[in-house]
Amino acid sequence: MDATAIRLTCTLAAATTAVLAIVGLPLAHWLATSRWRGRFLVESLVTLPLVLPPTVLGFFILVGLGPQSPVGRFYEHATGTSLPFSFAGILVASVISNLPFAVRPFTAAFTGMDRRLVEASWCLGESRWRTWWRVTLPACWPGILAGLVLAFAHAVGEFGVVLMVGGSIPGVTRTLALTIYDDVQALDYAAAARTSGWLVAFALAAMAVVHLLEQRRRAP
Repeated sequence: MDATAIRLTCTLAAATTAVLAIVGLPLAHWLATSRWRGRFLVESLVTLPLVLPPTVLGFFILVGLGPQSPVGRFYEHATGTSLPFSFAGILVASVISNLPFAVRPFTAAFTGMDRRLVEASWCLGESRWRTWWRVTLPACWPGILAGLVLAFAHAVGEFGVVLMVGGSIPGVTRTLALTIYDDVQALDYAAAARTSGWLVAFALAAMAVVHLLEQRRRAP
């Protein structure tokens, strides 16, 4: 297996999971507690990557990050480099693509929480922030951890979006999923089979952890 691709894949998955923890937890908590009638529009937008073909999602992200877009121009002016075909570009693409895999378990965990715990904390004089940090997060940790594991595992196997936005540049954007594609193109089926086998084993282990956490969350 390509050691460079392994390091790049793990770095991308870890960075994606970290960003989703920072962005996804507040978003999921808002989705679980908001009474705004238009909330379904936000939910639809969050879950859109689940139904869009990866090439379609990757195309729009590529256009949105390109040098002709406001985001692309700002980033190029600030850093002197472009977002497409870079690690930063595939990180943005991975975060967008994996958003529903983190936010949906987060939201389910927050929705299933006993609201009386939150109200009791407020009655004891705790602020909303301290209640969220000291009561909500500890009570919902199985669902939160399940979302993080699921997002990490899916980011490891990301293919279509990464290929569209980053191409397959060794040491920069060439992840394990792309090495399988390149090995098949080169008719090196043995190498493709080895990498695929390890990814199947990793995915199976990740899903086992997610299901165990879901059982723990639903346990009385």
